[in-house]
Amino acid sequence: MRDGSDSATGTTAMQAGVLAGHARFLVTAAARAPSVHNTQPWRFRVGPEAVELWTDPQRKLRADPSGREMLISCGAALFGLRLAIRSLGYLPVTELLPDPAQLRLMARVRTGAAAPANDLERQMLDAVPHRHTHRGPFASGPLPPGLPARLQHDALAEGATLVLVTGGLAYDRLERITTAAARRGDLSPRARADIRRWTRSAADMARDGIPATALASSTGRPPGRLPQRDFDLDRGITRLPSGGAPPSATAVLLTLGDRRADWLRAGQALYRLLLHAASQRVFASLYTQPLEDAVTRDLISSQLALPGHPQMLLQLGPATTTSPTDRRPSDEPDSS
Repeated sequence: MRDGSDSATGTTAMQAGVLAGHARFLVTAAARAPSVHNTQPWRFRVGPEAVELWTDPQRKLRADPSGREMLISCGAALFGLRLAIRSLGYLPVTELLPDPAQLRLMARVRTGAAAPANDLERQMLDAVPHRHTHRGPFASGPLPPGLPARLQHDALAEGATLVLVTGGLAYDRLERITTAAARRGDLSPRARADIRRWTRSAADMARDGIPATALASSTGRPPGRLPQRDFDLDRGITRLPSGGAPPSATAVLLTLGDRRADWLRAGQALYRLLLHAASQRVFASLYTQPLEDAVTRDLISSQLALPGHPQMLLQLGPATTTSPTDRRPSDEPDSS
Protein backbone atom coordinates (compact mmCIF):
# COMPACT_ATOMS: atom_id res chain seq x y z
CA MET A 1 0.00 0.00 0.00
CA ARG A 2 1.40 3.37 -0.98
CA ASP A 3 0.66 6.93 0.03
CA GLY A 4 -0.49 9.45 -2.54
CA SER A 5 1.87 12.38 -3.03
CA ASP A 6 0.76 15.97 -2.50
CA SER A 7 1.30 16.67 -6.19
CA ALA A 8 -1.27 14.00 -7.02
CA THR A 9 -3.78 15.12 -4.47
CA GLY A 10 -5.72 18.14 -5.68
CA THR A 11 -8.29 17.51 -2.97
CA THR A 12 -11.78 18.14 -4.28
CA ALA A 13 -14.90 19.03 -2.37
CA MET A 14 -16.08 15.45 -2.87
CA GLN A 15 -12.87 14.04 -1.39
CA ALA A 16 -13.09 16.44 1.54
CA GLY A 17 -16.47 14.92 2.41
CA VAL A 18 -15.19 11.34 2.30
CA LEU A 19 -13.56 11.44 5.73
CA ALA A 20 -16.48 13.06 7.54
CA GLY A 21 -18.96 10.80 5.81
CA HIS A 22 -17.07 7.64 6.79
CA ALA A 23 -15.68 8.80 10.14
CA ARG A 24 -17.15 5.97 12.21
CA PHE A 25 -15.91 3.31 9.79
CA LEU A 26 -12.41 4.79 9.64
CA VAL A 27 -12.01 5.08 13.41
CA THR A 28 -13.46 1.62 14.05
CA ALA A 29 -11.18 0.00 11.45
CA ALA A 30 -8.10 1.77 12.79
CA ALA A 31 -8.94 0.78 16.37
CA ARG A 32 -8.76 -2.93 15.48
CA ALA A 33 -4.95 -2.58 15.42
CA PRO A 34 -2.79 -4.54 17.85
CA SER A 35 -1.46 -2.70 20.89
CA VAL A 36 0.72 -3.65 23.82
CA HIS A 37 -1.52 -5.32 26.46
CA ASN A 38 -4.46 -4.22 24.27
CA THR A 39 -4.14 -0.79 25.87
CA GLN A 40 -5.44 0.92 22.69
CA PRO A 41 -3.41 4.07 23.50
CA TRP A 42 -4.84 6.26 20.74
CA ARG A 43 -7.40 8.94 20.07
CA PHE A 44 -8.69 10.28 16.76
CA ARG A 45 -9.87 13.64 15.49
CA VAL A 46 -11.79 13.51 12.24
CA GLY A 47 -12.18 16.74 10.30
CA PRO A 48 -13.43 17.51 6.79
CA GLU A 49 -9.94 17.30 5.27
CA ALA A 50 -7.88 15.06 7.58
CA VAL A 51 -7.91 12.48 10.33
CA GLU A 52 -5.48 13.13 13.17
CA LEU A 53 -4.04 10.35 15.30
CA TRP A 54 -3.10 11.31 18.86
CA THR A 55 -1.61 9.32 21.71
CA ASP A 56 -3.53 8.78 24.93
CA PRO A 57 -0.79 8.96 27.60
CA GLN A 58 -3.16 7.71 30.29
CA ARG A 59 -2.92 4.32 28.57
CA LYS A 60 0.86 4.18 28.48
CA LEU A 61 2.48 1.34 30.41
CA ARG A 62 4.58 2.12 33.47
CA ALA A 63 7.27 -0.12 31.99
CA ASP A 64 7.33 2.08 28.86
CA PRO A 65 8.69 5.41 30.14
CA SER A 66 9.96 6.52 26.72
CA GLY A 67 6.62 5.71 25.07
CA ARG A 68 8.27 3.41 22.52
CA GLU A 69 5.65 0.66 22.84
CA MET A 70 2.85 3.23 22.88
CA LEU A 71 4.09 4.72 19.60
CA ILE A 72 4.50 1.29 17.98
CA SER A 73 0.87 0.63 18.93
CA CYS A 74 -0.19 3.98 17.46
CA GLY A 75 1.78 3.20 14.30
CA ALA A 76 -0.27 0.03 13.93
CA ALA A 77 -3.47 2.07 14.26
CA LEU A 78 -2.11 4.44 11.62
CA PHE A 79 -1.70 1.59 9.15
CA GLY A 80 -5.24 0.46 9.91
CA LEU A 81 -6.48 3.97 9.15
CA ARG A 82 -4.54 4.09 5.88
CA LEU A 83 -5.91 0.69 4.87
CA ALA A 84 -9.46 1.82 5.63
CA ILE A 85 -8.99 4.87 3.40
CA ARG A 86 -7.72 2.59 0.63
CA SER A 87 -10.91 0.55 0.94
CA LEU A 88 -12.85 3.72 0.10
CA GLY A 89 -10.93 4.04 -3.16
CA TYR A 90 -8.39 6.74 -2.31
CA LEU A 91 -4.67 6.90 -1.66
CA PRO A 92 -3.90 8.10 1.88
CA VAL A 93 -1.57 11.08 2.22
CA THR A 94 0.23 10.78 5.55
CA GLU A 95 2.26 13.27 7.58
CA LEU A 96 4.18 11.73 10.48
CA LEU A 97 4.69 13.93 13.53
CA PRO A 98 3.37 16.97 11.65
CA ASP A 99 3.58 19.53 14.49
CA PRO A 100 6.67 19.64 16.77
CA ALA A 101 4.69 21.75 19.22
CA GLN A 102 2.11 18.96 19.64
CA LEU A 103 4.03 15.98 21.00
CA ARG A 104 0.89 13.85 21.30
CA LEU A 105 0.00 14.32 17.62
CA MET A 106 1.37 11.29 15.80
CA ALA A 107 0.05 11.71 12.29
CA ARG A 108 -2.31 13.59 10.03
CA VAL A 109 -3.90 11.62 7.18
CA ARG A 110 -6.00 12.93 4.32
CA THR A 111 -7.34 11.51 1.10
CA GLY A 112 -5.23 11.76 -2.04
CA ALA A 113 -5.88 10.66 -5.57
CA ALA A 114 -8.67 8.22 -6.34
CA ALA A 115 -7.35 4.67 -6.88
CA PRO A 116 -9.10 1.32 -6.37
CA ALA A 117 -7.73 -1.02 -3.71
CA ASN A 118 -5.69 -3.93 -5.03
CA ASP A 119 -6.26 -7.61 -4.27
CA LEU A 120 -3.78 -7.75 -1.36
CA GLU A 121 -5.28 -4.66 0.27
CA ARG A 122 -8.74 -6.20 0.04
CA GLN A 123 -7.42 -9.45 1.54
CA MET A 124 -5.82 -7.54 4.41
CA LEU A 125 -9.03 -5.64 5.07
CA ASP A 126 -10.97 -8.92 5.14
CA ALA A 127 -8.46 -10.23 7.73
CA VAL A 128 -9.00 -7.31 10.14
CA PRO A 129 -11.87 -8.96 12.13
CA HIS A 130 -10.03 -12.24 12.80
CA ARG A 131 -6.42 -11.03 13.11
CA HIS A 132 -5.29 -11.53 16.71
CA THR A 133 -2.16 -11.82 18.80
CA HIS A 134 -1.77 -15.56 19.21
CA ARG A 135 -0.75 -16.85 22.64
CA GLY A 136 -2.26 -20.32 22.32
CA PRO A 137 -1.08 -23.49 20.56
CA PHE A 138 0.07 -23.44 16.96
CA ALA A 139 -1.05 -26.07 14.49
CA SER A 140 1.60 -28.15 12.78
CA GLY A 141 2.85 -27.34 9.32
CA PRO A 142 5.03 -24.85 7.46
CA LEU A 143 4.07 -21.38 6.38
CA PRO A 144 2.48 -21.07 2.94
CA PRO A 145 5.11 -21.08 0.18
CA GLY A 146 6.58 -17.65 -0.41
CA LEU A 147 4.84 -16.04 2.56
CA PRO A 148 8.02 -15.26 4.57
CA ALA A 149 9.49 -13.32 1.64
CA ARG A 150 6.23 -11.45 1.14
CA LEU A 151 6.15 -10.49 4.83
CA GLN A 152 9.70 -9.18 4.51
CA HIS A 153 8.52 -7.09 1.57
CA ASP A 154 5.68 -5.74 3.73
CA ALA A 155 8.20 -4.56 6.32
CA LEU A 156 10.41 -2.91 3.70
CA ALA A 157 7.42 -1.11 2.18
CA GLU A 158 6.85 0.57 5.56
CA GLY A 159 10.48 1.53 6.20
CA ALA A 160 11.40 -1.42 8.40
CA THR A 161 13.19 -4.76 8.08
CA LEU A 162 11.99 -8.25 9.03
CA VAL A 163 14.85 -10.66 9.75
CA LEU A 164 14.05 -14.37 9.98
CA VAL A 165 15.94 -16.20 12.72
CA THR A 166 16.62 -19.49 10.98
CA GLY A 167 19.96 -20.73 12.29
CA GLY A 168 20.20 -22.93 15.36
CA LEU A 169 22.90 -20.79 16.96
CA ALA A 170 21.03 -17.55 16.30
CA TYR A 171 17.83 -18.93 17.81
CA ASP A 172 19.69 -20.34 20.81
CA ARG A 173 21.19 -16.93 21.48
CA LEU A 174 17.82 -15.22 21.13
CA GLU A 175 16.13 -17.72 23.42
CA ARG A 176 18.86 -17.36 26.06
CA ILE A 177 18.65 -13.56 26.03
CA THR A 178 14.84 -13.44 26.09
CA THR A 179 14.60 -16.02 28.87
CA ALA A 180 16.90 -13.99 31.09
CA ALA A 181 14.98 -10.82 30.23
CA ALA A 182 11.66 -12.52 31.01
CA ARG A 183 12.91 -13.54 34.46
CA ARG A 184 13.91 -9.96 35.22
CA GLY A 185 10.71 -8.56 33.77
CA ASP A 186 8.50 -10.89 35.77
CA LEU A 187 10.08 -9.52 38.95
CA SER A 188 9.68 -5.87 37.98
CA PRO A 189 7.11 -4.05 40.19
CA ARG A 190 6.24 -1.71 37.30
CA ALA A 191 5.69 -4.58 34.87
CA ARG A 192 3.61 -6.52 37.39
CA ALA A 193 1.47 -3.44 38.03
CA ASP A 194 0.90 -3.07 34.29
CA ILE A 195 -0.18 -6.70 34.02
CA ARG A 196 -2.61 -6.39 36.91
CA ARG A 197 -4.12 -3.27 35.36
CA TRP A 198 -4.45 -4.64 31.83
CA THR A 199 -5.42 -8.31 32.25
CA ARG A 200 -9.03 -9.37 32.71
CA SER A 201 -10.67 -12.29 34.45
CA ALA A 202 -13.34 -14.30 32.68
CA ALA A 203 -16.04 -12.30 34.49
CA ASP A 204 -14.60 -8.91 33.53
CA MET A 205 -16.60 -7.19 30.78
CA ALA A 206 -14.02 -4.50 29.97
CA ARG A 207 -13.48 -3.74 26.27
CA ASP A 208 -9.74 -3.17 26.61
CA GLY A 209 -6.87 -5.13 28.15
CA ILE A 210 -6.22 -8.84 27.61
CA PRO A 211 -9.13 -11.16 28.44
CA ALA A 212 -8.61 -14.51 30.13
CA THR A 213 -9.58 -16.26 26.89
CA ALA A 214 -6.47 -14.78 25.24
CA LEU A 215 -4.04 -15.69 28.04
CA ALA A 216 -1.93 -18.82 28.35
CA SER A 217 -0.04 -20.07 31.37
CA SER A 218 3.68 -19.24 31.42
CA THR A 219 4.47 -22.70 32.81
CA GLY A 220 5.22 -25.68 30.60
CA ARG A 221 6.58 -23.65 27.68
CA PRO A 222 6.36 -25.74 24.46
CA PRO A 223 9.62 -26.47 22.59
CA GLY A 224 10.55 -23.72 20.18
CA ARG A 225 8.43 -21.03 21.87
CA LEU A 226 10.06 -17.95 23.32
CA PRO A 227 9.05 -17.19 26.92
CA GLN A 228 5.76 -15.35 27.38
CA ARG A 229 5.21 -12.86 30.16
CA ASP A 230 3.75 -14.20 33.38
CA PHE A 231 0.29 -12.77 32.80
CA ASP A 232 -1.33 -14.92 35.48
CA LEU A 233 0.62 -13.77 38.56
CA ASP A 234 -0.76 -16.73 40.55
CA ARG A 235 -4.36 -15.58 40.02
CA GLY A 236 -5.52 -18.63 38.03
CA ILE A 237 -7.18 -16.53 35.32
CA THR A 238 -5.59 -17.94 32.14
CA ARG A 239 -7.91 -19.89 29.85
CA LEU A 240 -5.86 -20.82 26.77
CA PRO A 241 -4.59 -24.42 26.48
CA SER A 242 -0.88 -25.07 26.39
CA GLY A 243 1.12 -27.32 24.08
CA GLY A 244 0.82 -27.40 20.33
CA ALA A 245 3.37 -27.54 17.54
CA PRO A 246 6.47 -25.34 17.49
CA PRO A 247 6.10 -22.06 15.60
CA SER A 248 6.89 -22.21 11.90
CA ALA A 249 9.09 -19.10 11.93
CA THR A 250 10.77 -16.71 14.34
CA ALA A 251 11.53 -13.15 13.26
CA VAL A 252 12.78 -9.79 14.49
CA LEU A 253 11.28 -6.52 13.23
CA LEU A 254 13.94 -3.80 12.94
CA THR A 255 14.25 -0.13 12.12
CA LEU A 256 17.39 1.72 11.06
CA GLY A 257 16.84 4.45 13.63
CA ASP A 258 15.42 4.37 17.11
CA ARG A 259 13.41 7.57 17.40
CA ARG A 260 9.72 8.43 17.50
CA ALA A 261 9.24 8.30 13.72
CA ASP A 262 11.00 4.92 13.61
CA TRP A 263 8.66 3.53 16.26
CA LEU A 264 5.66 4.69 14.23
CA ARG A 265 7.11 3.05 11.12
CA ALA A 266 7.67 -0.17 13.07
CA GLY A 267 4.01 -0.20 14.10
CA GLN A 268 2.82 0.31 10.54
CA ALA A 269 5.10 -2.46 9.29
CA LEU A 270 3.97 -4.77 12.10
CA TYR A 271 0.26 -4.41 11.38
CA ARG A 272 0.76 -4.68 7.63
CA LEU A 273 2.60 -7.99 7.88
CA LEU A 274 0.25 -9.32 10.57
CA LEU A 275 -2.78 -8.69 8.37
CA HIS A 276 -1.04 -10.23 5.36
CA ALA A 277 -0.22 -13.32 7.44
CA ALA A 278 -3.74 -13.50 8.90
CA SER A 279 -5.18 -13.44 5.38
CA GLN A 280 -3.38 -16.80 4.96
CA ARG A 281 -4.59 -18.06 8.38
CA VAL A 282 -1.14 -17.53 9.85
CA PHE A 283 -0.94 -15.75 13.21
CA ALA A 284 1.84 -14.36 15.37
CA SER A 285 2.87 -14.41 18.98
CA LEU A 286 4.38 -11.02 19.82
CA TYR A 287 7.11 -10.59 22.41
CA THR A 288 7.64 -7.10 23.80
CA GLN A 289 8.96 -7.79 27.29
CA PRO A 290 12.62 -8.43 26.33
CA LEU A 291 12.70 -5.22 24.30
CA GLU A 292 11.54 -2.92 27.09
CA ASP A 293 15.12 -2.75 28.34
CA ALA A 294 17.46 -0.82 26.01
CA VAL A 295 20.47 -2.88 27.10
CA THR A 296 18.70 -6.12 26.16
CA ARG A 297 17.67 -4.66 22.81
CA ASP A 298 21.30 -3.75 22.08
CA LEU A 299 22.40 -7.23 23.19
CA ILE A 300 19.95 -8.92 20.81
CA SER A 301 21.14 -6.70 17.97
CA SER A 302 24.81 -7.43 18.59
CA GLN A 303 24.51 -11.14 19.37
CA LEU A 304 22.41 -11.81 16.26
CA ALA A 305 24.35 -9.30 14.09
CA LEU A 306 21.14 -7.51 13.16
CA PRO A 307 21.17 -4.54 10.76
CA GLY A 308 19.19 -2.16 12.96
CA HIS A 309 17.28 -1.67 16.19
CA PRO A 310 14.93 -4.48 17.31
CA GLN A 311 11.38 -3.21 17.82
CA MET A 312 9.38 -6.47 17.98
CA LEU A 313 9.99 -10.22 18.27
CA LEU A 314 7.52 -12.49 16.47
CA GLN A 315 6.82 -16.19 16.19
CA LEU A 316 4.46 -17.19 13.41
CA GLY A 317 2.53 -20.30 12.57
CA PRO A 318 -0.82 -21.65 11.39
CA ALA A 319 -3.58 -21.80 13.98
CA THR A 320 -7.14 -23.06 14.01
CA THR A 321 -8.30 -21.07 17.03
CA THR A 322 -9.05 -17.37 16.79
CA SER A 323 -9.71 -15.17 19.76
CA PRO A 324 -9.70 -11.50 18.75
CA THR A 325 -9.79 -9.22 21.77
CA ASP A 326 -12.51 -6.64 22.20
CA ARG A 327 -12.09 -2.95 21.49
CA ARG A 328 -13.49 -0.18 23.64
CA PRO A 329 -16.31 1.81 22.04
CA SER A 330 -14.86 4.40 19.67
CA ASP A 331 -14.87 7.94 20.90
CA GLU A 332 -16.85 10.51 19.01
CA PRO A 333 -14.91 10.98 15.77
CA ASP A 334 -14.08 14.65 16.43
CA SER A 335 -12.81 14.05 19.97
CA SER A 336 -9.22 13.96 21.14
